[in-house]
Amino acid sequence: MNEEQKQKYKQKYDQAKQNGVKFWPDIIYKDLLVSFAFFILLIGLAAFVGVAIEPKADPSDSTYVPRPEWYFLFLFEFLKFVPGKIEWMGTFVLPVIGVLVLFALPFLDRNPLRHWKNRLTGVSIMGVVVLGMVGLTIRSVITTPKNEEGFVANTPAGKMILGGELYGIYCVECHGPDGEGGVIAGVEGMEGVELKPISSRDEMYTRSDETLGAIIEYGQQDLGMPPFGLAYGGELKKSELDAMVFFMRYTWDDRAELPADAASAGAIPNLAENEIPSYEVHISKIIQRYCISCHRPGKENNNYLMGTYQEILTTGDNAANNLLAGDMTSYLIQAINGESIFDESGEEIIQQMPPTKLMKEEYISIFENWVLNGMPETAADAEVLTVEVTAEE
Repeated sequence: MNEEQKQKYKQKYDQAKQNGVKFWPDIIYKDLLVSFAFFILLIGLAAFVGVAIEPKADPSDSTYVPRPEWYFLFLFEFLKFVPGKIEWMGTFVLPVIGVLVLFALPFLDRNPLRHWKNRLTGVSIMGVVVLGMVGLTIRSVITTPKNEEGFVANTPAGKMILGGELYGIYCVECHGPDGEGGVIAGVEGMEGVELKPISSRDEMYTRSDETLGAIIEYGQQDLGMPPFGLAYGGELKKSELDAMVFFMRYTWDDRAELPADAASAGAIPNLAENEIPSYEVHISKIIQRYCISCHRPGKENNNYLMGTYQEILTTGDNAANNLLAGDMTSYLIQAINGESIFDESGEEIIQQMPPTKLMKEEYISIFENWVLNGMPETAADAEVLTVEVTAEE
């Protein structure tokens, strides 16, 4: 920098110092405006974008793909290029060298001129660094496998729904839809075993949530109950076990109270006057509670699956007769009314369903009403039929 340039800088400095800027209120006012703008931005992001809800950390869940926050994604991606044997280079040595280079940058580029066009060395190095960080971040978002999306139950209503569904799948065939226990029928290795009720006060009052969760997670092998926790060879994640315990506690423990909307979230809806039931609203909930535990893949069920509307209508060794619109002699209708079905040789091919205890009369009535009215799949289909029936009356 020559003498003339020094004099110009000094004149500008003296002029700026003479004019001055008051800390109060000028600087404070600007700081308040910027702070308020950032506050509004954060509120907007929280309200309209939010944070992805994930289940609690579960060491037994090997399907989970860990990843850091977005501002560390470039380092996360950089490690993919570092062989495992020299991982210490990528996690410590190279980042330290990078930080030291940034510290040394003012000494490498000693140009006294401040305009960016006159600081090509510093701008070039930082440009490469920033572009590298942005590029690695984008590549990380694109190439990292996404975690399997599942229903994360973080609200009381969500836990009741998820817990009820899981109980219906894994527990009903032995413990009954209402936890009533009894003599087990149709379960290999447990045929004829009598189980005590798990919905009684004796159980709910004397077992904590931790105890119930441990029983489900570890199983009770000496009593024939397998483990359901992932860590012990089962299928359920920690968050799913918690939801099942939540469902049991707030369904059967008369000391526990839930808000009305949460309590009704997992319940089977009542049928209103003149309302025609639908699979979507009513039948799927009944099946989830009473039937799906046995009628799913991997179970002995005459290949009759009840996981979806189409499976109910089309699967099974006796698919042609299992369920027919308007037909009260359909095999399923007879079975839920406690009747057994025999073939021409007199051999029983279908027993009453559920095998140990029939479902409540009100649910049998809903099922029959549904079949008589053509088995509508959606609530909209059932509403159209309801309007037509009401108009005829």
